[in-house]
Amino acid sequence: MKIAIIGVGSLGYSIAVGVLNKKNDIKCQALYLTKRDITSLEHLDKLSCVKLTSDNKRAVKYSDVIIVAVLPAQLKKVLEEIKSEINPNRHTIISVATGREIEEIESVIGKNVPIIRAMPNTAISVGQSMTCLSANEKGNSKMHCAKTIFNALGQTLCIDEKHMQAATVICASGIAFWMRLIRATTQGAVQLGFHSEEAQQLSMQTALGAASLLIDSQSHPEQEIDKVTTPSGCTIEGLNEMEHNGLSSSLIKGLVASYEKINEI
Repeated sequence: MKIAIIGVGSLGYSIAVGVLNKKNDIKCQALYLTKRDITSLEHLDKLSCVKLTSDNKRAVKYSDVIIVAVLPAQLKKVLEEIKSEINPNRHTIISVATGREIEEIESVIGKNVPIIRAMPNTAISVGQSMTCLSANEKGNSKMHCAKTIFNALGQTLCIDEKHMQAATVICASGIAFWMRLIRATTQGAVQLGFHSEEAQQLSMQTALGAASLLIDSQSHPEQEIDKVTTPSGCTIEGLNEMEHNGLSSSLIKGLVASYEKINEI
């Protein structure tokens, strides 16, 4: 499989790092990376499978899977630029441009091209992304290709495109929300007497452990909470104080506010 990532910004770079880390699982023979100024990517040039270029059309010409990772406002212009090189019988287009619907992409390159819309998050660089996928009619036959790439970089979930905005908030913006929770826990640990490095280690590993428990046990969060809350104990005291101050409510309100904003955009 020959992959091109068009527009290697923050997300595009994270995808590139993830692909390179898992290139044997993905069976990636060549990875074309494009950016207007490729200077910041030159450290990857020493890898035999990596091809750096500022020529988007050249990257498309020599690739099979095209991951378009440009800013939403740039998507139409870039699609117009590369459409002459797109072969519907060879290429699969995967767009990770936030908020840009498949119909918009089809209006530029046509409905006969396999198009998949993907929403990964930056944890893709460490192989832990939650990536949601949806496709047009032609793209459904190529969904296995997208799954091969993104399952090697975390987990995937195929959803109706109408839910993609919500998935963006939960999974992509969600990275920032969880980082803020970990930071808050770290600050609390510092206040309780730990040095900042120790506090962050405690917070990170505990967050990882909580998620891992749910993944491995397939249980509900409340079941795991019940295991560590004892009558009149410190855990329930802390949980109730957080809830009195709106922990769950604030999180839900934040998600809804983010969802309303992305739809406004």
